[in-house]
Amino acid sequence: MTDTPREFDIIVYGATGFVGKLTADYLARAGGDARIALAGRSTERLEAVRKSLGSSAQSWQLVTADASSPESLNEMAARTRVVITTVGPYTHYGLPVVAACAAAGTDYADLTGEAMFVRESIDLYHKQAADTGARIVHACGFDSVPSDLSVYALYRAAREDGAGDLADTNFVVRSLRGGASGGTIASVLEVLRTASSDPDARRQMADPYTLSSDRGAEPELGKQPDLPLRRGSQLAPELSGIWTAGFLMAPYNTRIVRRSNALLDWAYGREFRYTETMSVGSSPLAPVASAAMTGFGNAMFAVGSRVFHRLPRGLVERVVPKPGSGPSESTRERGFYKVETYTTTTSGARYVARMEQRGDPGYKATSVLLGECGLALAKDRDKLPDLHGVLTPAAAMGDALLDRFPAAGVSLQTEKLA
Repeated sequence: MTDTPREFDIIVYGATGFVGKLTADYLARAGGDARIALAGRSTERLEAVRKSLGSSAQSWQLVTADASSPESLNEMAARTRVVITTVGPYTHYGLPVVAACAAAGTDYADLTGEAMFVRESIDLYHKQAADTGARIVHACGFDSVPSDLSVYALYRAAREDGAGDLADTNFVVRSLRGGASGGTIASVLEVLRTASSDPDARRQMADPYTLSSDRGAEPELGKQPDLPLRRGSQLAPELSGIWTAGFLMAPYNTRIVRRSNALLDWAYGREFRYTETMSVGSSPLAPVASAAMTGFGNAMFAVGSRVFHRLPRGLVERVVPKPGSGPSESTRERGFYKVETYTTTTSGARYVARMEQRGDPGYKATSVLLGECGLALAKDRDKLPDLHGVLTPAAAMGDALLDRFPAAGVSLQTEKLA
């Protein structure tokens, strides 16, 4: 960010939406002395959100901004160090906010799970953001902070031990309680809609390095399937006896992680291979569940990416959760996730990173992760690397986020296995 003084540290844009409210509530409790404002289209609705927050938020200012008004977005971006935006689908509403922040040298954090939106953001605004000193950081929620920071933590552990580069690396969702958020579902639908109507987008989405900063410099490591069918023992000896299935957000998360490696000058290594799966247990029915879930996921992306645009938009949207909707507080509180990421380095050393967090992954946990990303960008600037442009969580603020996790109730531990 430029050295121009700013009125605010963080503006939460989309504060009247479901996850926007949760993020504002988290910042009201965890933001300390951060200067925060709430932004959206309706001052009346923003006032209602502010009134619902704790006493520390009652002095927060309200900012009127609308994705259809570039001038209002430019004014918003110029007033703050960081814009946190929860306004999606980002394919429809995200680029004007990215443009405003890139022009103003303002840091930015979002929750997108839309790979082609990120690709367009890179193509249009990476250079400008790098020139103005802005950090445009996508994927700051459950998609894709656990993936991105777990691998980054493994890289740090292996580097400190002098154990070589990361090679085969496998992220496994061991357990999870919570539903896919309306925003996540909307992101998946936008991905399918874009791919089904644009053959070039479909081709790019099939590329494991779609989001790379330099596609020509990426290694050719053979197939890296998005939704693999694997026994646990194929991933790590510690997982012997379980079966895994394809993880719905793997086609997005894996590309974010690979972009981190490229942005960090391939610090993870030139032999870094990465997959994501989810455990389906060890019961006699686990192999059947694994095959069924993986087959369904592959079919959904393969068929959906070709025919989805032919389906009536209203029909599809009537049967899925809507963006801005969400579960009750008690349901959000009961949610959790536990993930494990196993790696073998080029020297043969083996490590695991274990990450867990309470709260529904798509809602409460995501609001904490997004809030901490915003605070790291705004308040931990002395800990951030000298990288600017369109970034990932690990590349933009890896060390700062790892330092923030314990106080935020996020556990991420690494262990050397062999």
